[in-house]
Amino acid sequence: MESDTWALLQALMSLRKTARLEYPHPRELLAANPYTPPATLAQSIMHSSPLLSELVVVREWLHDSAPSPAALDPGATNGYWRFTRNALLQGKRTGRMGAGLVTELDPDAVNRDGVEEKGLAPDDAAYEKAVLQALYAHVRAGQLEEAVELCRKANQPWRAASIRGALLFQWRAIANEPREVDAMDDEDAADSHQWRGNVRRRLWKKVCSQAAASSSLSPTERALYAALAPSPQTALALKSVARTWEDHLWTLVSLACEERLSAGLAAIERECFWENGLGALEGGSAAIAAGMDAQEEAGVEEWEQEVIQALEGLSNVAVAEGASADNPYHVSQLHIILDRTDALLEAFASELQEGTHVSSPEYTSMTRFFAHLCLFLQMIDMPVSPYATQVILESYLQVLEQAGQRELIAMYAGALGDNAVERYALFLTSLELSADINERRLALTRAREHGLDIERVAVVTAERTIEKAFTILPPAKGPLPFITAMEPPPSEPEWLLVRSIEWTTFLETTYDTALEQANVILRYFLGHGRVQIAKTLLDMLPPELGTLREPEEEATEYMHYRQFFAVWDALARVVECEALEQPQMNKDTRAAWLSDYKTLIEQAREQVVKLLTTDWLVSDAETRAANAKRFRDLVRIRQIYIPELIIRLHSILVNSRNRVPENLKHALLLVNIVADSRYRLYDDYSSQPGRRLGDYLGAVRQAVLAGLEGGGSDPFRILTV
Repeated sequence: MESDTWALLQALMSLRKTARLEYPHPRELLAANPYTPPATLAQSIMHSSPLLSELVVVREWLHDSAPSPAALDPGATNGYWRFTRNALLQGKRTGRMGAGLVTELDPDAVNRDGVEEKGLAPDDAAYEKAVLQALYAHVRAGQLEEAVELCRKANQPWRAASIRGALLFQWRAIANEPREVDAMDDEDAADSHQWRGNVRRRLWKKVCSQAAASSSLSPTERALYAALAPSPQTALALKSVARTWEDHLWTLVSLACEERLSAGLAAIERECFWENGLGALEGGSAAIAAGMDAQEEAGVEEWEQEVIQALEGLSNVAVAEGASADNPYHVSQLHIILDRTDALLEAFASELQEGTHVSSPEYTSMTRFFAHLCLFLQMIDMPVSPYATQVILESYLQVLEQAGQRELIAMYAGALGDNAVERYALFLTSLELSADINERRLALTRAREHGLDIERVAVVTAERTIEKAFTILPPAKGPLPFITAMEPPPSEPEWLLVRSIEWTTFLETTYDTALEQANVILRYFLGHGRVQIAKTLLDMLPPELGTLREPEEEATEYMHYRQFFAVWDALARVVECEALEQPQMNKDTRAAWLSDYKTLIEQAREQVVKLLTTDWLVSDAETRAANAKRFRDLVRIRQIYIPELIIRLHSILVNSRNRVPENLKHALLLVNIVADSRYRLYDDYSSQPGRRLGDYLGAVRQAVLAGLEGGGSDPFRILTV
């Protein structure tokens, strides 16, 4: 429950503290385009009401924290009502129909008037009940797609279509409003011309309401339809299956969101083609709508008051399962939703003064929670009572003293400023990928406005972001990766790791930290064979990082990475140039191409040889004792890329021998560098297939044989030519 409370706090505070974007009013969208789909209008309605936006976030949080529907999965079935069907077929063959069984197999057979005493075979009835319970659990968890898939597995496509009716009609090809585009929302042009959702959702909702009120359906099925189309008419069916406090909150929030959405769409239906047909295109509808704004605003205010009153009523609602409404975490969650955290802290401080919670087994955890809540709210500039903060922190200090945690006592009592930096950095970390670089820069600037050490905030935020990414990403160990030309695009955790460097590149005073963190991130990506994303990171870094000379060890490592990518690009340019050769080239064009080709190969060879002969990344003076993990990471990188560079250069030289004959000699001379004990390049080969020294020697053998193509039996003749 504490984890859920922090998740709610993070979700709502990120929304409240991030600058709100300006979205067009639904009427503005319709004035520009009366064909604007209802889904687009719904987004505009949501953004026009801060309370509705927050309720949507609360609903998503309730979905995420809902019990997993996996435990209720009824599994697949071999056919639609198989046992009932077999019993009916058996009855027709024998002439004796089973008592109590339906005589038809359409989906409404059980609920049709006049068949109250008839039903399905026991096995089918049990499966049907399990399906309905699982479907409701999926809807409760916000998993409509999973619910649809379950219907398909249960051979009930008609029910899948009913559930899909909850989706608002969307047609992006004609929705010309500005949209936020992210990696998950970037659709193909062809897909954007496909409409989806329910064109007649209002009619569908009316039918769902009738189904939710039908006494012929089971309570679970009535609750399912009520959950799909929550409204005051279906509230009773939905509340009848609410067992926990969270269920009651979800019911209330779902009703409030759907009610506001329906009212918002109803207010503009005269102007919308999808609601009013061709009547929306007539000029009179706009004139009628012009006088409705004041009435609509009054309706929104009334709705907000009703929602707040309903939320307040949850403070004493009775629950059948789980923690009661007066549980401290439920009280905290309700105050967070109502944006009354100051009243929450003052009430808890007063109870601490009265000794209300001292004997409670949750005293330690609750005091810790509220102490952290005080500090967190302070750092994100939320109103916090100084008196309440003092009382709560003093109580927590006493808890730490009794536990003998003196280090924490010193931190909370004497280093509150540092703690404030840490907490604000956690807030910035929670932004993750939702904020672009300008929003991040602005959020970091706010730290100085609140008297925080902006350099320290930047460093801590970068560190926490890196730590968060590394907890998700796999460690760089195990078999060495193979380098592929087409790498998969970066995942969200990988991109989060890349963008973590932004925090320490805003200020020149944190460039030294950025240098160190850049090396850490580059080591990770290169250790995983992710060359392209490592190159992306290098391109993001300010050029001033390359001019730093301290700390010397970090500066040298960074220089070596830049050297590596220069070599990598040089080899890539050779391959690109080689691909430009065409059989139909004329003499002058081929001569120019061959000159460029020879120059690029020579440049690449010189750069590779320079890297191989200059103690790249790991010098003789460096020992394991200095930094064992860093040393292992650097050795791993050498084991990946030294053999790769050698074999790539070797292949380029050998493959170009027909155009540049002396390159075969250079390929064989490269063997001397690999074998030279000064460079110990042979130590960078491993026993892994494809990374063995024997693999390279096999390629050398083929090069020697290629040297005999011109005749003769001396394999070393090519070296003396």
